[in-house]
Amino acid sequence: MLEVNDLVVSYGQSEALHGISFSANRNETVAIMGRNGMGKTTLFKSLIGILGLKSGRITVDGNDVSGDESYRRVAKGIAYVPQGRMIFPALTVEENIETGMTHTKNKLVPEEIYALFPVLWDMRRRKGGNLSGGQQQQLAIARALVTNPKVLLLDEPTEGIQPSIIKDIAKALNEIRKMREITIVVSEQVLSFAMDVADRLFVIEGGRLVHETSRADTDAAHIKQFLSV
Repeated sequence: MLEVNDLVVSYGQSEALHGISFSANRNETVAIMGRNGMGKTTLFKSLIGILGLKSGRITVDGNDVSGDESYRRVAKGIAYVPQGRMIFPALTVEENIETGMTHTKNKLVPEEIYALFPVLWDMRRRKGGNLSGGQQQQLAIARALVTNPKVLLLDEPTEGIQPSIIKDIAKALNEIRKMREITIVVSEQVLSFAMDVADRLFVIEGGRLVHETSRADTDAAHIKQFLSV
């Protein structure tokens, strides 16, 4: 469903990603693990088109999106939940979700979205800026989901969120995948969360993928070595 081949991304003269390659299947969740500054966010911004590629290729469901602007990538099936969530604080919860529905025929928020995130139904008339960090994260995921993506990208979804809400988000992601059979790619530093949601785990270090493992074969101690400062 998602194929990433030999991605090279630069900031000016400085190369940030050095030939990243990985794939993710339909109905599979992949975690990209790594410390801050190792290239996770750069990778995700290049997948959604915020950062241009120096070279390499990205395909979604067989369609090459490498040269497409972000909105075209969304139309071809990629949805992106950025680090820091980036919801609209002055809009209500419902209005925030509706911003993801500009290209969908149905203009009503689907019931399944509120079923996944009941707290959003309870707070649908409340301003997004009045939600807690965990509730805003659920809102950002809901907004991405209404675009009916084939591939859902989540950049550091557990950052700054309390452990009980992290469990809720893991449960919701597993439900989403079951319901829609979509591909989920998540960047993460919390290994327990990655183990709850991912079928395969990659480690990024210095802009390169340096380790790959299935969940069943994961050596937690080995991965924690990469994550410790």
